[in-house]
Amino acid sequence: MTSTQLVFDSAAAHAAWIDQQSALPQGFRVGSQQFDFVPVEVGTAAKMTVNVLALDQPTESFAAVFTRNAFPGAPVIIGRDRLKEAQLAAVVINNKISNVCAPDGVAASEQVCAAAASALGIEPEQVLPSSTGVIGWQLPVADLSNALPLAVQNMQAESIAPLASGIMTTDLYPKVRSIELGGGRIVGVAKGAGMIEPNLATMLVYLVTDITIDRVAIRRALQAAVSPSFNAMSIDSDQSTSDTVVVMSSNKINGVDEADFTAALTQVCRDLAEDLVRNGEGVRHVIEVSVTGAPDETVAREVGKAVVNSPLVKTAIAGNDANVGRIVMAIGDWLGNHRPDLSPAAATLHIGEHQVLADGVFQLNPKTEQALHQILLSAELYPSGQPNDSGVFEPALRYPPHEKVVPIILDLKLGDASATVVGADLTHHYVSENADYRS
Repeated sequence: MTSTQLVFDSAAAHAAWIDQQSALPQGFRVGSQQFDFVPVEVGTAAKMTVNVLALDQPTESFAAVFTRNAFPGAPVIIGRDRLKEAQLAAVVINNKISNVCAPDGVAASEQVCAAAASALGIEPEQVLPSSTGVIGWQLPVADLSNALPLAVQNMQAESIAPLASGIMTTDLYPKVRSIELGGGRIVGVAKGAGMIEPNLATMLVYLVTDITIDRVAIRRALQAAVSPSFNAMSIDSDQSTSDTVVVMSSNKINGVDEADFTAALTQVCRDLAEDLVRNGEGVRHVIEVSVTGAPDETVAREVGKAVVNSPLVKTAIAGNDANVGRIVMAIGDWLGNHRPDLSPAAATLHIGEHQVLADGVFQLNPKTEQALHQILLSAELYPSGQPNDSGVFEPALRYPPHEKVVPIILDLKLGDASATVVGADLTHHYVSENADYRS
């Protein structure tokens, strides 16, 4: 899905590329501060980072979309209300604790917004809160409030990279994407590694631009950008309580029309979505399922998600086993249970350039099987990690060496609609990471 295929031979090369992407558009500042705190639920010391993303002047041009999970975090509840405000001036973000269903969670987030507003000299209603981390724990409001003035003192207008790093939890590396358009820029950062099955995901995404666009248009553009990007990806089929995507404009650069802005915003979101999957917990293969010939886009997207969410497909690909029978199983499972009126009897299936199914009949032989195995090997991000002394699997690399995918192409021969879904394999590391997430 990315516009270019990048290759990195070292963590330093990847970090240098991140720096190149990270120049802030005009009118924005970023600051972070890490501090120690003690979660009341466990009583042992931990570290949290609070991040502030602020405009030089409040803007009317902002938009956001949030999780559909019926147990939304307190920041999501507040964020939905903030969309009614005339202006937005800042976003305050913490990692480590997501503030979901915690005692007095809404009040806690509002207190953090008030502390940020005081440090910035703006109104509390102009601050949107955002939190990610353990579900159920309480925010350390006093510690956050004490750290916020320091985060504001640390603010700078050159790079968004500190924010990309400051919002990380189990992420292996920061994710930044940008695009230049009409003399302005759109820059986005994303956090997310697990509990990812949109609508949206356990992800935080912040997009900033200096391109002039009005309030109605920027909200229309974000809705259009989210559908083929963040809502067309999955790592583990679990939809988070806290997912948030925010876009803000400082309205400094004129002369870009809405269609061009929407296309550029969509590209940044597509690239970030694939970055999120590639940096998923324990991910060693990115799976890209392109479904064509569907009666409508919903069928195309849901069939694609059925493939990337199948545990049997995911584990086969993790083991470099091109067991295409599992792919057909997943396709037939979804169609048979959700759209039994649709027959895939005429469908064709390719892995890369190799056809494996025609008119419902497999086209397999030793040469094809070997070619499919090589596709999986070449798309592997890194060899399997090894467990440490505590039994927790450690990743072999902490940067993405390439942007290759396992390309699965399905033509249902049932219509003209299409969709592309990006997903990931399922490895020992994922199980290890989530078995020991809080310990």
